[in-house]
Amino acid sequence: METTLRHNGRYEGYIHLASAVAPMRTAVVHPCSADTLRSAVELKAQGLLAPVLVGPERKIRAIADAAGLLLDDIEIVPVEHSHAAAERGAALACEGEVAALMKGSLHTDELLSAVMALARLRTERRMSHVYVMDIPLYDRLLVVTDAAINIQPDLDQKRDICQNAVDLLRSLGIGKPRVAVLAAVETVNSKMQATLDAAALTVMAARGQINGAVVDGPLAFDNAISAEAARAKSIVSPVAGQADILLVPDLEAGNMLAKQLIYFAGADAAGLVLGARVPIIVTSRADPLKVRTASAALAKLLAAARSDSP
Repeated sequence: METTLRHNGRYEGYIHLASAVAPMRTAVVHPCSADTLRSAVELKAQGLLAPVLVGPERKIRAIADAAGLLLDDIEIVPVEHSHAAAERGAALACEGEVAALMKGSLHTDELLSAVMALARLRTERRMSHVYVMDIPLYDRLLVVTDAAINIQPDLDQKRDICQNAVDLLRSLGIGKPRVAVLAAVETVNSKMQATLDAAALTVMAARGQINGAVVDGPLAFDNAISAEAARAKSIVSPVAGQADILLVPDLEAGNMLAKQLIYFAGADAAGLVLGARVPIIVTSRADPLKVRTASAALAKLLAAARSDSP
């Protein structure tokens, strides 16, 4: 018998919370596709964002006309091309004119390079990507990081990647997220760098070098998300079976894991880049509206939490 996976609707509460806050001015960088423009219009209609379209105005209006989208009440900042759009969008964030950035139809590294070029947008941490996933068969939102930016992070970079994800979940009201540092095995092996890094990160969290989280590793994927699998292997861990964050060994592992969850497990995956002074919304052309909406809502809640902090 065919089984239909049902989504748990775990984004809805956050979307509701974000909708109660005034629309967030967001620079939509180089929105030169019908999908990106439609997202901007829909997110504005939902009261989540006040989009500022940064790109070649004539091209943007032509795409909107062809797609039947009305841009009459949406601000456009005209620039000539994608590189200029990335620079101008980053400058708007640096000047406090927008509270977030949203990737349009340009490469992610082009946008991030413009952000990194401005000292006032950088923080002491490395930027990293998160997939905030709603998985039908898991009992909570699950963050997978980093699956898009840091190719082969070292220990210090993994610490930043971990703290970025922890801070996001804390801004969503999860008081002490549980972080599973993934490897292929659950024991430390001197020949497997992922296990050494996982053990070091566990101790770093215990010593206060990672704040606001329970961190444990190395853990294999099965015992990170399944208490039954952990019991079968006699693993005693405060994280096993109830992880909120999966910290992967490298980008290739994270990208494969996230896409397997999307395509085989029916997961939705909201995407954000963290570690800059403003959140950066990163969506895919294949993302449905609910994922684009969730990405915007999570960015808005993160920005609101930062503005409330001392």
